[in-house]
Amino acid sequence: MSRKFRMVTAILLVVMLMTSLGGCKGSGKIKVGLSFSDFATERWKNEEILMRKLLEEKGYEVISQEAAHDVKLQNDQIDNMVTQGVKALIIVAEDGDAAATAASAAAKKGVIVLAYDRLIKTPDIAAYVSFNNVEVGRQQALGVMKALDIDNWDVAANGPARVVKLGGSPTDNNAILFRQGQDEILDPLEEAGKIEIVADQWVDNWDAKNALALMENILTATGNDIDAVVASNDGTALGALQALKAQGLAGKVPISGQDATADGCNSIVKGELTVSILKDIRDLSPLAVDLVDKLIKGEKADLEMYTLAELTNDPSKTGEVPCKFLPVYQVNKDNVYELVVKSKFQSYDDVYRDIPEAQRPPKP
Repeated sequence: MSRKFRMVTAILLVVMLMTSLGGCKGSGKIKVGLSFSDFATERWKNEEILMRKLLEEKGYEVISQEAAHDVKLQNDQIDNMVTQGVKALIIVAEDGDAAATAASAAAKKGVIVLAYDRLIKTPDIAAYVSFNNVEVGRQQALGVMKALDIDNWDVAANGPARVVKLGGSPTDNNAILFRQGQDEILDPLEEAGKIEIVADQWVDNWDAKNALALMENILTATGNDIDAVVASNDGTALGALQALKAQGLAGKVPISGQDATADGCNSIVKGELTVSILKDIRDLSPLAVDLVDKLIKGEKADLEMYTLAELTNDPSKTGEVPCKFLPVYQVNKDNVYELVVKSKFQSYDDVYRDIPEAQRPPKP
């Protein structure tokens, strides 16, 4: 037997032994896939890290991919994870309609599909977990209207308050639900003649640069004559604030956000952003992981059925989806320390960045 032949034989024996003992990393573990629309939005990478950690602690092998706002790429990535043998998928959809194709195909192959925070518009998903997104919109509008002191607004002297609505990405079903909640507050005020909607725009991809450009155009068209902005998340609000700041309006025109981001909360304590909405991902990520774990094991989950028509505010949608929704909290200058800093949702140093020491509260 030649030396070369003996070496090849030895290598083959080692490979066979490793295979029989499960020597390859992840071998024998149930796979769970994480599919994210993007990591440009601050919260998604944080949640990817948290969900990966929690799933690995439960003994799962995690496959994670990010689609960079590319609808087709996300569907291809989902299909690829199914091919790799995932037992379950947690999906943050870029487009709730487009993702339904890959999600339904995965479900029909026996994969448990969980829509995370953003609805995937198909009854084939196993569950949808999120926050009370209509309430998000209500709290945004209520916070801005309170800052405007709309109850005491003098219409006779000033005319109706001139309000701008900046919706989120039109492909994100949550943006539709936020708008539903906003309009529950704003529509009666408009009908009563207390406010006038002077611009109503949607911000593609939740992109701050798009929000900046839109707000610049709105200010030009209105001659800077606006009184309030109801924006749908911190990123778009901070983009709009750049345009307001350039015209000397930052801190004078109330504006809303969402997600209680570090930059958003810093803007609140600086007196620029008026309100943000805290959606505590530290509760949502464990909920999603525990739910997937239960569904994989065939255990009963605490879910409530909602129709797709209810979830999308679209009566043409049919079917039902099992859901779980968590509460949300309005964050403003008066409570940002208690709700965000003391709870360690954001760090003290990030929230009070560039704030003079004498104007900061004590570290918790």
